[in-house]
Amino acid sequence: MINIPKGTKDVLPSQSHLWQFVEETARKTAELFSFKEIRTPVFEHTELFLRGVGDTTDIVTKEMYTFLDKGNRSITLKPEGTAGVARSFIENGMAGGVLPAKMYYLIPAFRYERPQAGRLREFHQFGVELYGASGAQADAEVIILADIFLKKLGLKQVKLQINSIGCKECRAAYHAALKEYFRPHLEEMCPDCNARFEKNPMRIIDCKDERCRKITAGAPRILDYLCPDCASHFDEVKTLLTEAGIAYEINPSIVRGLDYYSRTVFEFVTSAAGAQGTVCGGGRYDSLLEQMGEKSVPAVGFAAGMERLLMVMEAENAPMPPMSAPTCYFAGMDAPSRQKAFSLATELRKAGISCEVDLMNRSIKAQFKYADKVGANYVAVIGGNELLEGAAQVKNMKDSTSEKVKFEELAQYLFKD
Repeated sequence: MINIPKGTKDVLPSQSHLWQFVEETARKTAELFSFKEIRTPVFEHTELFLRGVGDTTDIVTKEMYTFLDKGNRSITLKPEGTAGVARSFIENGMAGGVLPAKMYYLIPAFRYERPQAGRLREFHQFGVELYGASGAQADAEVIILADIFLKKLGLKQVKLQINSIGCKECRAAYHAALKEYFRPHLEEMCPDCNARFEKNPMRIIDCKDERCRKITAGAPRILDYLCPDCASHFDEVKTLLTEAGIAYEINPSIVRGLDYYSRTVFEFVTSAAGAQGTVCGGGRYDSLLEQMGEKSVPAVGFAAGMERLLMVMEAENAPMPPMSAPTCYFAGMDAPSRQKAFSLATELRKAGISCEVDLMNRSIKAQFKYADKVGANYVAVIGGNELLEGAAQVKNMKDSTSEKVKFEELAQYLFKD
């Protein structure tokens, strides 16, 4: 037997309606803010992620699924959504179109890492990207969008944490302060942090190694190094969130795991599923396009992991929609009755009524048992007498009442439900 690859998961028919609920909630929430869907390829040229995501990140250095195609080109399954959207924004000349460009996506993504609860090698994301607006209102808009989305999913134990990591000018002074602080501790720190020390010392703050976390607890904080413009921008974001009635905590340790972030960064975190984890994270990345060799365009966005969201929804006992059920199940008592049942079911389906019909040649008793299992609202029984009368015996499965309904009136009868 061939088993499913490690770090992947089947979404079974008994679970897919929950995914559809989250996806539909994502779409409707994004469209409230006039975001439109963008679809980019599952794989891109590897260089896109080297330049866009950043060659100091764990994603690029450890986790990407990269291979040579038959043309000897280096191809990577996308590990996140932002770089692909940025490439599309550039390639399709969106900077010359209507701005801001407001896009959302629902994608599979791929990272080679140790599988654990809520974290797989193939996972799925809902994300939004807003290009062209540099003001704090754009930051606040995407945070408010994320907040509304999470609340629509019924999540109540999720908290918003925000920070500012400033701009290039702020970070130059901050990097110098970090290097001065970390230099005496390098021998105690993990190899990854030693590598980050020269390339991007701010990434050390994001390290999960306990040895490093103890040291980073006393590190300088970026908020103390913000230039006047970045400090003013962050103050305005906080004011807008307060006016919108959104509670937040300032967490100076948030730097996010990708090199393209600047100024506002944020995470929605929860402890509902055990250890504190992030269910949604994002921020501003004004220098991303410049990092990719193009003219700079301000941008801000977020991504939320679908698997993690579903896990947290279950842990919080959030209201889950029931699996859809057929309005009517047609039970045939013999071959001619089954044929008529099939014909009627087809007509009703064309009319927009969900129907099931026996495909297994079951007995009437077994058909009723099956109809009950799939949650049918009605069972329309057809036998010899019903064929002669041109009417089905329709049983309401909720209250067990039953009445005769003419074949030609079935659609009207069932539509009332």
